[in-house]
Amino acid sequence: MSSMNYKGYTARVEFSEDDGVFWGKVLGLPASTSISFEGETVDQLRQDFHNAVDFYIADCAKTGKETLKPASGKLMLRVAPEVHSAALIAAQANGMSLNQWAAKVLQSAASA
Repeated sequence: MSSMNYKGYTARVEFSEDDGVFWGKVLGLPASTSISFEGETVDQLRQDFHNAVDFYIADCAKTGKETLKPASGKLMLRVAPEVHSAALIAAQANGMSLNQWAAKVLQSAASA
């Protein structure tokens, strides 16, 4: 997956062979909010991405809506008790809190 970043927003970028254009969609937003963009060149794609994010931010300010940031940094998970126990043991075996260990594991998985 190719991605682009602008003002804290990350977008997935793909190429449509049928249409001959690059297109992208901002990730991490609720299903009710969609920010997409396209361009025939990388420069056009980048400019349309910036314009789409800027428009979204301006529209939220104009309508009094709060902009939706992709993530708050807080994450609640529900897992089977066996998984919770195994994760706690793995964290302790590595000299970490469960939160530190989970953050490291999630970062590693997200970067793969």
